[in-house]
Amino acid sequence: MASLIDAISVKRRTLFELDNVPYVCLEAEVSTPTARGGQTLVRLKVRNLLNSAVHDKTFKAGEKFKEPDLQKVPASYLYSDGDGAYFLDQDSFETLTLTDAMLGSAADFLTEGLVIEVLKYNGNPIGLDLPSHVELTIAFCEPGVKGNSSSGSVTKPAKLETGLEIKVPLFIEQGEKVRVSTETKEFAGRA
Repeated sequence: MASLIDAISVKRRTLFELDNVPYVCLEAEVSTPTARGGQTLVRLKVRNLLNSAVHDKTFKAGEKFKEPDLQKVPASYLYSDGDGAYFLDQDSFETLTLTDAMLGSAADFLTEGLVIEVLKYNGNPIGLDLPSHVELTIAFCEPGVKGNSSSGSVTKPAKLETGLEIKVPLFIEQGEKVRVSTETKEFAGRA
């Protein structure tokens, strides 16, 4: 039997199940009462893992949630077409298909052969568990020109191999590998 999770112990990135739907916590805030006899409340900002909808929900501290039947399966990205993105399960060698809705903004970070974790709920793929940073190659950026930093902005636009556009420092050149944050879609350093 799946273990139960107390609402008060839910933290950022905690996975739980509510009404047979898996959620991940994005933000958690505990509100303790000032009056005697008041109830401690837990305000959660959560993402539905099936449809990516974000909700704000409030629970009593003692409420319990089921642990979802989620597995993280290592899979390598193969390719994308009009029907979705295809991944090769590294354990069973079966092909897993995720629709564009399941991918969301993760498509901005996928390169051929990248091994990533696919989330499966009750045995069916529902999305990706991205690492905090990925390494991508700069496909195009203007050369940095000395003296361009007078405006206080010392960045320039760069297009990555996946098509994502980010701001990078002037010293970064075309063809270099850079680390990109998957949460903020910002430059995080050289790879």
